[in-house]
Amino acid sequence: MLLVLLAVSFIVYFIFIVIPGGDPAQRIAGKVATQANILAIRKKLGLDQSFIVQWYDLVKALFTAKLVSYSNQTNVVDQIKQGLPATFSLAIGAGIIWFGFGVLVGTISAVTAGRISDRAITALALIGISMPVAWLGLILRFFLAGDGGSGVSWFPDGGYVPLSANPAQWFYHLILPWLTLAVLFIGFYGRVLRSNILDTINEDFVRTAKAKGLSSRRILVKHVLRASLIPIVTLFGLDFASVLGGGAIITETVYNLHGVGWYAAQSIASEDLPPLMGVTLFGAMFIVVFSLLVDIAYAYLDPRIRLS
Repeated sequence: MLLVLLAVSFIVYFIFIVIPGGDPAQRIAGKVATQANILAIRKKLGLDQSFIVQWYDLVKALFTAKLVSYSNQTNVVDQIKQGLPATFSLAIGAGIIWFGFGVLVGTISAVTAGRISDRAITALALIGISMPVAWLGLILRFFLAGDGGSGVSWFPDGGYVPLSANPAQWFYHLILPWLTLAVLFIGFYGRVLRSNILDTINEDFVRTAKAKGLSSRRILVKHVLRASLIPIVTLFGLDFASVLGGGAIITETVYNLHGVGWYAAQSIASEDLPPLMGVTLFGAMFIVVFSLLVDIAYAYLDPRIRLS
């Protein structure tokens, strides 16, 4: 994991430095700054050092929680911690929705393959996959939240209420963000699981279970579905980790949730390297950790797989 994080940090820093206008000192000084101002800022931030020294100092400051933003001098680790409650709330709720409904939709579609219900689910899944998250979020806000011009205000128009402050309002404010983020994954997971189930039905262990006289429901749940969930678990682990690591940038920005994704969006807009470095490594850490958890889950889902 440390090697992965170091590699990711190096790539992020390299891309930031080589892009046009990649001098943070020049951006901080402004368009009318003198060369002396730029040199002073560059020296203060340590940007007059060699490339490797700058990268090492940045990574060291991040891992010691001393990394500060170039634009407003706030502590990057503290800002990420402040956004964690909103991001975790969004990711956990949306993850439960998209995993649960994805499995349900995929199973129903596979069991009724070729029928009208299967075709209807397929059409709805394709629609869900095709809808851009930003567009869906704005549409839901316009028609269901706030004033928006639709005359309907069933849900709050964005914002985040901490769970500890008011659990009911916390849930109420996150309903639309949860649905917005989950719709894309539900359709995709449903299609993948349907294909896996139809393939697994023809496996030898399924035919053996039928020969033993087991009920169709037991075969589906205990044998077919359990083996078919392995690719879904892989997808869920990586997708959930990505959302936790700032992958919900669009959803958090549309609903003004002020989580890690929103913080990343603000940093991108201002081209502020330290926050981008912090958020990127934060997301990479989650992806590596959840990849390990997915490997462990394999042994439980498929008896043919055992961890040595």
